[in-house]
Amino acid sequence: MDIADIATKDFIEVDVGTRMGKVRSTFENGNPKGIIVTDDGEYEGVISEREVLQSHVEDDAKVSALLKPSRNSPAPKLDRYEDVRETARQLIESNSKVAPVFENDALWGVISGDAILEAVLENLDTLTVGDIYSDDPITVDENDGIGKAINYLRENGISRLPVLNENGYLTGVVTTHDIADFVIRQNERMTTGDRVGDNDRMLDVPVYDIMNSPVETTTLDTTAKEAVEEMLDDDYAGLMVTPKDDDRIVNGIVTKTDVLRALTYTEEEHMDVQITNVSLLDTITRESVTESIQSVADKYQEMQVMHAHVRLHQHNEKLRGTPLVQVQIRLRTNKGQVAGTGEGYGAENGFRVALDKLERNVLEMKGIASDEEYRGQLLRKLNEI
Repeated sequence: MDIADIATKDFIEVDVGTRMGKVRSTFENGNPKGIIVTDDGEYEGVISEREVLQSHVEDDAKVSALLKPSRNSPAPKLDRYEDVRETARQLIESNSKVAPVFENDALWGVISGDAILEAVLENLDTLTVGDIYSDDPITVDENDGIGKAINYLRENGISRLPVLNENGYLTGVVTTHDIADFVIRQNERMTTGDRVGDNDRMLDVPVYDIMNSPVETTTLDTTAKEAVEEMLDDDYAGLMVTPKDDDRIVNGIVTKTDVLRALTYTEEEHMDVQITNVSLLDTITRESVTESIQSVADKYQEMQVMHAHVRLHQHNEKLRGTPLVQVQIRLRTNKGQVAGTGEGYGAENGFRVALDKLERNVLEMKGIASDEEYRGQLLRKLNEI
């Protein structure tokens, strides 16, 4: 299946110098699925509808302000007849919600992750949330300050955090958008004389004050189709995963990106490795990343890796010009999910630290399995006495 009939010509083309106010006004006269940004007619980047509507860039600013240097990978330039799986992979690896589509080297339209999910929706009833969700989520407490939430989001390269009360029960969720909204509103209310020290006070505001509640949840046995339908219908990027009989306990999170990632899984014999923000790979290659992960996985021969996801996130901090890069490696296996996270100056150093932690966790998983097998053998022998 290719994207020929999924991509759309419903987009607008603007120059990098166009005012944001003018861009926003276009949504009052229509509903373009994406904005192609050009510089003297040459493709420069792409912006999604959500990015425009949720941005806090002032109307007098240029549209180029949304083509953030912090975006780790530019949106991929896709052929109109590209395979859906490959398109999903490229969107995820570039951390893009929408990408330009070309035909015979000429700009034809745009493709979005949402459009792909809508197109394959009927095929998603063979997957469950349990097949694709991310377990062991990073959480914050209701009384934790916004500053702590920002650090967690930045350090882990994620966009949402479950919020727990003093009993450890799920009471809300806070996202990067919630925080941006709050900070912008507070800054707009301040006068020049008020600003001294107020930024620090804002960071101390408890996440309880800005979180979304009640929380939309799903369960492990819910089909991916049902979960995606809920996310598309209600315009959610993700859902909290809870036990069927208790929606106060957080098992994990499932997002649209998780579903797109599942579309890229292959049944080939070699390990399927996906890299988010692949452009951050500097002195290390995709091939060496795959080989290194495979060598770690091989240390637990009974563990079969269905999919490996490597996420790179670049911090602002630098050492002699080399940026600090956080790397997370997560394996989805027949023994459950296992991960390793690390950071270092440069992608290769960060990857090596994460790989070392992954190896320790794989060996720990192997040891636990061996202990359980030994206990089972021992109990069987005791029963025979």
